[in-house]
Order: sequence, then structure tokens, then C-alpha cells
Amino acid sequence: MEYEREILRILIEAGSEGLSVHKISRHVFNACNSFFNPISLDTIHAYVSNYLLTQSKKPASLIEKTQQRGVYRLNMQLPESQQLRLQFLDEAEEEVRPTNEDMSLPLFDF
Repeated sequence: MEYEREILRILIEAGSEGLSVHKISRHVFNACNSFFNPISLDTIHAYVSNYLLTQSKKPASLIEKTQQRGVYRLNMQLPESQQLRLQFLDEAEEEVRPTNEDMSLPLFDF
């Protein structure tokens, strides 16, 4: 489930041009790999390519193939994909909000 969420997040950021399977795999690998939970790039690549291939063959899928070989994007014709895009964009905006509060410490205490 974590890989699927990352795949959708990456495709949302990619936009209408889409991304190749290799680049999607690399992004998922970088997002999900950690020191305590190491995974191989080959495993991620196999999962991502299989997931994209099976999802793109479904008639009402969020993921579709582009004209280029091995490049996938979100199917923006579906209302679910537009809702998903808004959901991910809202999450990204919540993380970025800077605070204007002065957090500096005084140099001299009187």
C-alpha cells in the first residue's frame, strides 16, 4: 500500500506528460528505502512495472499509458483522479506552511 501511494503521488507531480517506469521506480525506491528497512531497487522496479501494467489495463483505472513506450500518467478524465490530485496537493500545502514567529534567542540577558 505504501508503494502504491508513492506511485500515485509521483504521477500527480509528473503531470500530463507522465514518467517512465524507471524514473517512477527510482522515486519510490528513494522514498521507501531506509536504513532499518532496506529494499533492493530490482524488487521495487519489478513491483512498480507490474503494478503500472496491471492498473493501466483496467478500463476505469487511475493510471493510463501514454503514446511513448513505458511512460505512464494519471487518467485525468476520471473524477477520482482529480479528487486524488486535490488531496495530495492539500497535503503538500500543509507541510510547506512557514511560520513567521521569531524563534531566535536573545544574545544578552539583563
